[in-house]
Amino acid sequence: MGVRHPRRMPGLMPRWIPGTILGLILAWAMAVGVARHAVAQSDRPFTVGNYPVEATAQDAVAAKEKAIAEGQQAAFRSLLKRLTPVNSYKSLTELRKLDAANLIQGIAVRSERNSSTSYRASLDFAFDAQRVRDLLRQRSIPFVDEPARETAVVLIVQPVGAQAAAATSPFTSKTWREAWAGLDLENGLTPVKVHERPAGLAPEILKQSLTNPEAPLRTIAILNKSGQALIALAEPDVAARRLYVTLTGTDGVGPFVLKRTWRMDPSDAAYAGELAAVVALGIIEGRWKAVHARPVGPRPQAGAGLQPVQISVEFRSNQEWLGLRRQIAELPGVSDFSIGGVSGRAADIALRYPGGGEALSHALTSVGVEMRPLGGAWLARAGN
Repeated sequence: MGVRHPRRMPGLMPRWIPGTILGLILAWAMAVGVARHAVAQSDRPFTVGNYPVEATAQDAVAAKEKAIAEGQQAAFRSLLKRLTPVNSYKSLTELRKLDAANLIQGIAVRSERNSSTSYRASLDFAFDAQRVRDLLRQRSIPFVDEPARETAVVLIVQPVGAQAAAATSPFTSKTWREAWAGLDLENGLTPVKVHERPAGLAPEILKQSLTNPEAPLRTIAILNKSGQALIALAEPDVAARRLYVTLTGTDGVGPFVLKRTWRMDPSDAAYAGELAAVVALGIIEGRWKAVHARPVGPRPQAGAGLQPVQISVEFRSNQEWLGLRRQIAELPGVSDFSIGGVSGRAADIALRYPGGGEALSHALTSVGVEMRPLGGAWLARAGN
């Protein structure tokens, strides 16, 4: 079943500490929550939370240092996969090799254990959002950094076969709940809040939900103001050594039903639950990324000199203007971006770009923005 990661350990609210290894060792006992407030709400997806680290070494200090160094590098790889769509993973090879310590804003401790030669902890790694965005843009790698609204996930366990009657299944509601509790449910692109089975969810509604994702929505949507709610049904079958998992309901993209089957060792049923929960959250996140990934324009040609460009941007709504402004300002190669004035349906902007307006026009086409000459300046609008 692959390399087994250390179990995630639930703990108290994290206490934040500096991001460098030396600072971590010397200032491990700093006041609780100092850096937590420094993480802006809009940058929450750039925190990889509840991440397990573990290492052994010749002494406790070396073990802690090793665990944190390896942990922040692994957390950075997880962050890159979180932000980018699956079809862009191959483009992350070089980024993964960067020293994650240079991108860390802070590290928080959720729980920790140590001995004279070992260290084990659950940590939150907060990365510098702007620097990570810049790295992705510089390499023209599409990414998503806009989180979805919170989705309620109702956890239900329903053993099958003889275990259902005997009520002695090694996979219990507690097993399923702890599997989800070990994940980073707050900081991802698709934040989740887990719930127990509501009293109003009748057996017949649960049965209907296995084929109709909208069947239980009225019953479970009241758990979340967003109206987004899913059932995560786990059906352990000890005789068949299988765990059947069904996700059904409505997430940030829309209604869906998905069924997966996992091998389950009855002596360690929790591991199958952990794996199933990780994949389930990844599916919810992947659906969101597939819809919201923003294309990034090609890199400007090397050697092309920066040239000033004056642009009049036309738009039909404030929301469209905000989108156009972001697409133009965040295009790789754009510098000295400034806004001269904004009216009800147009805005004047100035910037510098390698190769000037002609090169910028070609680059913007790839991200859905039309730009054409207009006298001595340029006119830009959303593409059809």
